[in-house]
Amino acid sequence: MELKISRPYKTVITLQDLEFGGTQRYAVHLLKHLNRDLFDTELWVLRGGEDMLPLAQASGLPIKYLCRDSWVTPQALWRFFWKLRSHRPEVLYTMTGVPNIWGRVFGALALDSVMVASWRGLRERQFESFLWRFSDLLICNANALKEFVIKRHRVDPQRVVVVPNGVDTDFFTPDPSCQTTFPTVVFVGRLVKEKDPLCLIEAFALLRNIIPETRLVMVGQGYMEHSVQRRLASTGLSNHVELVPGANDVRPFLRKAWTLVLPSVSEGFPQVILEAMSCGLPVVATTAGGIPEIIDDGVNGLLVPPRSPESLAKSLAKILSDKQARIAMAKKAREKVEQSYSLERVVKMTEEYILEAVRKKRSV
Repeated sequence: MELKISRPYKTVITLQDLEFGGTQRYAVHLLKHLNRDLFDTELWVLRGGEDMLPLAQASGLPIKYLCRDSWVTPQALWRFFWKLRSHRPEVLYTMTGVPNIWGRVFGALALDSVMVASWRGLRERQFESFLWRFSDLLICNANALKEFVIKRHRVDPQRVVVVPNGVDTDFFTPDPSCQTTFPTVVFVGRLVKEKDPLCLIEAFALLRNIIPETRLVMVGQGYMEHSVQRRLASTGLSNHVELVPGANDVRPFLRKAWTLVLPSVSEGFPQVILEAMSCGLPVVATTAGGIPEIIDDGVNGLLVPPRSPESLAKSLAKILSDKQARIAMAKKAREKVEQSYSLERVVKMTEEYILEAVRKKRSV
């Protein structure tokens, strides 16, 4: 049965905030690239945080903050409920924890919308065992996460699909002329427990014993920032590590580096790995979450176990010291994102799954 559309579906995407993050970047991609003949889209944000607001505004679509506080207040939730009742979206796509919880609760109480929720990390705390029943569609960004929610939360497999993150391969492009003349490792991510930045510092200390001229650039912010600074000072590495606040455009950091490192203990499907690969960087990362779905060990990067600074240092040294292997991996990395993770492909998948959910709900 082909779904006939006489006008675009009134669609609302909700986020907890617009701080730096892979989910926020995915939401911004959808704002910019969803087919406007199919979806009349707005973005609602439940609390303050404007790191990615300029990118979202570039879409030209409405962006509405329900609260500007640093947390989602009861007043913000009240506004969320009444705005849903008055706006009556036909499709509600909730992303990040708080919207995934309350969007589905409010939707069940006040809407007849197609409810699309997201699951983008193993540590999501959104009562999935209970709330999946209020979702017409649950979009995961990795096969590992789909298997997890089905097994752990007993979600109906018919309601779960996988849409990987996508990357704009015309924006994230290689530029070998920017690469530093000395070995440079870059980390891009939030300075939080899940990313394990302290393990990276331990690995970097070991790496400098092998390749003393190596530099590390850490791009990101988070509640562990002071812990990172203290650890760098105590290990005498402060002069060899550059700490940089998160940025909307990370291409300059990726293009200068020889490799990207991601020492996470918990992950979904990291956006930054795709961006690095698109820029022609091999990646050294852990086997957390969906990372092994992106990195083919020994082909476009190297995989290591989480919480192992020794393995991380050894793999980084291998890539930094073998130019021929590094160039070959960089080429394969770029090829893989072009073939499998282009932005056009990912947006098209999202559109098709949502339209199918609409068709199913209409036929009931």
